[in-house]
Amino acid sequence: MSAVAESALQSDAEIRAAVAVCREITRVRAGNFYWGLRLTPEPRRSAMYTIYAWMRQADDIVDGQTAGSVAGASDILAFRNATVEALASRSRSIEPVWRALSAVAREYEFDVSDFHSMIDGQVADLQPRRIENWEELRNYCCQVAGTVGTVCVRVWGYEDPRALVLAVDRGIAFQLTNILRDVVEDVGLGRVYIPQEEFDRVGITAEDLCGWKKPERCEQLMRSMIDRAREHFVRSQPLDAMIDPTCRPTLWAMTEIYRELLERIARDPSQISRKRVSLPTLRKVFIALRARGMGRKS
Repeated sequence: MSAVAESALQSDAEIRAAVAVCREITRVRAGNFYWGLRLTPEPRRSAMYTIYAWMRQADDIVDGQTAGSVAGASDILAFRNATVEALASRSRSIEPVWRALSAVAREYEFDVSDFHSMIDGQVADLQPRRIENWEELRNYCCQVAGTVGTVCVRVWGYEDPRALVLAVDRGIAFQLTNILRDVVEDVGLGRVYIPQEEFDRVGITAEDLCGWKKPERCEQLMRSMIDRAREHFVRSQPLDAMIDPTCRPTLWAMTEIYRELLERIARDPSQISRKRVSLPTLRKVFIALRARGMGRKS
């Protein structure tokens, strides 16, 4: 990290204003992630707000498109090109997200393929889809969440290269948790992320799961999925000690929120058919406060 880049993030008035817009986008829309991101020390916190704002903008652009639309394809291509320019610090845009991303890219070493993969995963969701097997699901999770993990680790700082591999596993754990929480909403949109081979194994359909028909078989499928998510949390556990100590509270808080969300689902898997499982805001605040206390003791 160069002193010039750090000074620009913290002292350049235009960049500070751009980051402030990214921070507000994060505060309003980040949900579970926001409580952890707030714990990140500056200037990394500004970088994380910027990355999140970029992801939200990508999501909004894709959500506003129609599958196969020429105009939609043009918008997505323009967004890709703008991303490449910003990551190369060549962006001339005055829009806050691009101005902030260009500044962040001067400070941290990103792999542009991670950003392309995130866009690819979101574009794939334009079409109704049914995941056939675990390999296909893992590839999807790597696109939309594993890449997020590696980008975060590049901002937080690491020395052991295994951190990037473990960050993918942590991202997969988060995404599997999201899939279980959002299964009813996703199926309603024609998106079935739980592998078809899992439905075939227990003898139910996605619609059966959403209506919690054949309860014993629904629970069997859910328990299998929950165990998979837990495996990725356990497998990625060494990551916690590999990133810069000042950023460990952030990772711990984000992980704890998602782990608790998964365990809430595990206590009564049938509830996914009735509501979107979430953690109360006060619980998230408590986790964030615990993480902050852990950071002060380290």
